[in-house]
Amino acid sequence: MFPRTARRLPRAVALLALAGTVTAGAWAGPRDRTDPEPHRSARITHVPAAAGTSTPLAGYAVRSTAQVTDSAAAVSSPGYPAAGWYRTGPRATVLAALLANGVYADPFRSTNQQKMARADFQVPWWYRSDFTVEDTARRTFLDFSGVVSAADVYVNGRRVAEAADVTGAYTRHELDITPLVGSGTNTVAFRVRPNDPNSDLTMGWLDWLQPPPDRNMGLVRDVLVRRGGPVALRDAHVVTELAVPSLATARLTVKARARNDSGTPVTAEISGSVAGTRLTRTVPLAAHETRTVTFTPEDTPGLRLTAPKVWWPAGMGGQPLYDLALTASVAGTVSDTAAETFGIRDVRAPLNADGARQYRINGRRLLVRGGGWSPDEFLRWDRAYAEDRLKYAVDLGLNTLRLEGHLEPDEFFALADRYGVLTLPGWECCDKWEGDVNPSGSGKKWTDADHLVARASMAAEAARLRDHPSVLSFLIGSDSAPDATIEREYLDALRAADFTAPVVPAASDDSTPQLGRSGMKMSGPYDWVPPGYWYAKREGGATGFNSETSAGPSIPTLDTLRRMLTPAELDTLWRDPDARQYHRSPSATFGTLALYDHALAGRYGAPTGLTDYVRKAQLTQYENVRAQFEAYGRNATDAEEPATGVVHWMFNSGWTSLHWQLTDRYLDQNGAYFGAKKANEPLHAQYSYDDRSVVVVNNRHTGEHGLTVRATLFDPDGTRRWDRTVTGTAVDGDGARTTALTLPASVSGPARTHLLRLVLTDAGGTEVSRNVYWLSTVPDTLDWDDTDWYHTPTTGYADLGGLTSMGRVPVTATAVTRSAGGTSTTTVTLRNAGTGRTPALFTDVRVVDAQDRPVLPVRWSDNEVSLWPGEELTLTATYRTGDLRGSAPRVRVSGWNAPERTVPSA
Repeated sequence: MFPRTARRLPRAVALLALAGTVTAGAWAGPRDRTDPEPHRSARITHVPAAAGTSTPLAGYAVRSTAQVTDSAAAVSSPGYPAAGWYRTGPRATVLAALLANGVYADPFRSTNQQKMARADFQVPWWYRSDFTVEDTARRTFLDFSGVVSAADVYVNGRRVAEAADVTGAYTRHELDITPLVGSGTNTVAFRVRPNDPNSDLTMGWLDWLQPPPDRNMGLVRDVLVRRGGPVALRDAHVVTELAVPSLATARLTVKARARNDSGTPVTAEISGSVAGTRLTRTVPLAAHETRTVTFTPEDTPGLRLTAPKVWWPAGMGGQPLYDLALTASVAGTVSDTAAETFGIRDVRAPLNADGARQYRINGRRLLVRGGGWSPDEFLRWDRAYAEDRLKYAVDLGLNTLRLEGHLEPDEFFALADRYGVLTLPGWECCDKWEGDVNPSGSGKKWTDADHLVARASMAAEAARLRDHPSVLSFLIGSDSAPDATIEREYLDALRAADFTAPVVPAASDDSTPQLGRSGMKMSGPYDWVPPGYWYAKREGGATGFNSETSAGPSIPTLDTLRRMLTPAELDTLWRDPDARQYHRSPSATFGTLALYDHALAGRYGAPTGLTDYVRKAQLTQYENVRAQFEAYGRNATDAEEPATGVVHWMFNSGWTSLHWQLTDRYLDQNGAYFGAKKANEPLHAQYSYDDRSVVVVNNRHTGEHGLTVRATLFDPDGTRRWDRTVTGTAVDGDGARTTALTLPASVSGPARTHLLRLVLTDAGGTEVSRNVYWLSTVPDTLDWDDTDWYHTPTTGYADLGGLTSMGRVPVTATAVTRSAGGTSTTTVTLRNAGTGRTPALFTDVRVVDAQDRPVLPVRWSDNEVSLWPGEELTLTATYRTGDLRGSAPRVRVSGWNAPERTVPSA
């Protein structure tokens, strides 16, 4: 949203895809892991002699320049003692390094982050690392990006690049350090400059979270030491063309640059394979010449594939991937190698008749069901943590994650490829990236140097992302589109990199001269609105493509709240709606929970304590997120102004947050999570807040027939007021819908608050969807005329207070757990054991360890379910056995009107 004086060595700047390897910094992650080897970065990186190797530096010693009086030549020379320096992993901001060394208390609890001295990060910091090389006959390069914000680079006492050239978080640099590298130990040192996202083309946070005091200065991607012979292979990639709609054939074009780094002519043999086809080419190269080597179906017939393995998003098909491997040899000796993984898929994104962007993948219409992705606040990379969150996205039925800036390392996109999660990367808003065009940005005009950095950033990211089938588009603007000059520079870089996915001018309803209209809207809301809001075809309602939107606050579970807030803060949380909430946002607009809290009290009744506040919050979040996704799903096939995409703002948070999240930092799941999961289930029966229709939406590819839909209205005490069953319902696939029935405008005798139960069974009589709503005969009233950029005011609230009168109901639970291969599955059978009519509403189930701590991450078949007297439901939870911390699993059951109890799981 948003919202020079030392002699320099010759250097080459290569704008290529970063060929990183899987590494992870040491940090206490969401599962409170402790690093078993906290100072492993003190080890020297051993660089193999083999040509074609790329070895990431294992880590660094870091120290503020204010505390280092030695010269740059001394600091960057082998043998420098670095006494008292902090040790950290291969990717680390300054603050991440200090946290890993225990300098500060948990920055995610209370206001600990405010106690950090910001002045410590207003001077450059040194990053120092040693590596060993045995064979100096090879050429040696430093290859890196991810410098925040700029750095002078030194090798063995000599400066090899200046901060004026090594600047920008996304620029890619390849420095030829061959003349300086010697046998034995070598040293590389970065003097990293402080970051200011309003002055630097890097990263900022705006209103997502409290910005870290160091503003993420540091090295946040791998620094690779590359070895090779006289000819280097760079920029290897595959351009795919899939025949649509038949998917029967695909064309592959393989490209790579062969660069002669020697002072004499050579002949290189380029060989390799892709998709089972051998590649070979003889390439003569003059001294220091670079040539692009291209293999096409015309010269290599095997590059025309028959029946290609096509990549699909999760839920639409499989995720097969292909590999490219190339070798450059000179005089029979390997000089360099290159490898790339890619997928074959086709993405189109034309504007529909209403001017909305409509994505199609492999010829099939795609309703983008997305969420906004946030990295860790301190940009710490943890592969397992990222993988867990991607699995959550799939579990929720999401198909897309939007990255507004904060573009993650290569491994993230490789995981997205593997799990079938589409990504929408792009530049961020409201700082230097939009300084020229967005009044809320820095307002500083770009200099010639800024344009150079922006072009280099676009070229580097295009090359890095182009082969990932999960990349759906690139957004070259966020709240504002770039001007004509910047657009031209971006598009030139994208074309030169063979980036073939659609390019979108902005996430807002903006346009550029070449690309035209964005086909997206950024009309909010970002704060609380009632569930019925989403059905209006205006503002943020379910029409067109809404690139970032939600009802704002998302109160975590009690388990998470007690980890992140002090007892006094917890008391303020439920008592004082007007209190400034540090864990919501630094923005004055979102500084309190007033809108949310007043709505919660107005609709459900004033909270009587912390537990009551949190349980009402979960109902609020469940119904609202469910309605958001259901409305867009229902309207996706409308004849007029169809919904084409929605990105819930946000999917996750980079810290312990009170808003904008479907899952919290600790991977716990609140009402928002399960509301999204319910709305996005493959075959789904749902209620429409605008016209009372009951609709079946089919997100499966194939159509369904012989369905039975039953809708029943109850008073909160379980009195049945209306019941209707419709049989023989049919619905097409790929997001199609059918209206099964419509609820009457009024029913004799219901309370002001009532419950609606929807049950969908398939042709074989198996229940495939169960959906329960709490509704009111008094509607929420919206003041559309006073809508602003972040919400539409609500002038009258629905009356859901009748839920507080529901009688207590005993819910029994039995559980059994089976474990194999490091994975455990707990099966829980719930039963409403009440003897009267009252249902058990919103029954929540948690797997906990012996200390009553939730086992996370976990994937439930369903949760926060409602049971009528005598009903049984069976739920399953899957998780890592190790996350039980050696204890036997237990199951904690609670509900809106059911007492909490914990039972063992045999």
